[in-house]
Amino acid sequence: ATAVRWARAVAPSAAVLKIGLELFYREGPAVVTALRGEGLLAEPGGSGHASDAPELFLDLKLHDIPATVAGGLRSVATLLPRFITIHAAGGAAMIRAAIEAAPEADVAVVTVLTSLDAAALGAVGFDGPPDDAVRRLAALAVQAGANTLVCSPREVRMVRSELGESVTLITPGVRPEGSDVADQARIATPDQAIRAGADLVVVGRPITRAADLGGAAKAVADSISAGRRPAAG
Repeated sequence: ATAVRWARAVAPSAAVLKIGLELFYREGPAVVTALRGEGLLAEPGGSGHASDAPELFLDLKLHDIPATVAGGLRSVATLLPRFITIHAAGGAAMIRAAIEAAPEADVAVVTVLTSLDAAALGAVGFDGPPDDAVRRLAALAVQAGANTLVCSPREVRMVRSELGESVTLITPGVRPEGSDVADQARIATPDQAIRAGADLVVVGRPITRAADLGGAAKAVADSISAGRRPAAG
């Protein structure tokens, strides 16, 4: 009920509705069925009564051996999402297996989580600044066949410059001016992310924790200059 209420509030301002781990672990595929039943998700292929509704983004960040990730992708691909996330750190073989298992979806490869700074990356074995890790993982993902990447707004200009316009870039870690940073380390405002070259910006808690979810989502959309690229809720 909460997911449907939130989706109804933000759908007019969002190009994509993102279902993450917390909600999917709690409700499973039933939440997708409920949202589609309410006309709050676009029908795959743009047909049906919900064709103008947001598309489905399953932010599950799969990360395991190639066979297991491929099996997971085949399972969730039956929900007909536009995007499904996996971790680039799983390696090239895992990325290729994921893409082959879900050919109708855009497999979005997460480079470096926006909560990690240089010190946190060093502690898990990635020496150097986040830019370097993002660059290496983005190149690895594209070489493995990916055409959709997830990176923080701090790196999006670099990734766009190096990989060109054919790659779709999704940027979490987006915070409207004055919002609480919370556990995010590498952030920018929505318009900064778009001007840097992002195709989609992901905004979570600044919207879901607002008193007026619809108003907060609309404010994010309005802050993106001339509607150049859409906002994801």
